[in-house]
Amino acid sequence: MNTALIVIDYTVDFVADDGKLTCGAPGQAIELKITRLIQQFLQEEQLVVFANDIHYEGDTYHPEAKLFPPHNIAGTVGRELYGTVKDAYDKNKQHCISLNKTRYSAFAGTNLHQLLQERKIHEIHLVGVCTDICILHTAVDAYNYGYKITIYRDGVASFNEAGHQWALEHFTSTLGVDLV
Repeated sequence: MNTALIVIDYTVDFVADDGKLTCGAPGQAIELKITRLIQQFLQEEQLVVFANDIHYEGDTYHPEAKLFPPHNIAGTVGRELYGTVKDAYDKNKQHCISLNKTRYSAFAGTNLHQLLQERKIHEIHLVGVCTDICILHTAVDAYNYGYKITIYRDGVASFNEAGHQWALEHFTSTLGVDLV
């Protein structure tokens, strides 16, 4: 095991048509790619990490409270994994790691870096949403930690198409990401 797949924020609130901060169709279009990658990584005995945003009802102190409507609230359906990604996790959760994150980056305020270092993982693959927010901030932190980074063009999406395109360019031109 030397590579990890990190599935970021692929939850009902970010993907379903009625999600609180949904990517809608672009988010739904990447579902099967993410599910296949989860299955592939598990079959190859590589690490799969699910890093999901968590917020709390009525928390007005979180910086996102001023930027976005309430989303991914603890204990709600909106915070559950979406579609076949949820199915893949439910069938394999004993072989996966699930992290709660309270900031855009999956590294900020979590033990993700420590978990990867303990397993001698130096290469990460990122999928999920939103390309220009949580994927971007995770990629920046991964770059700063020295990880080799792969991002799947057909495995990330956003509710902001211009931001999505900008982030894809930024990944390669500034962070040296392998964009496949």
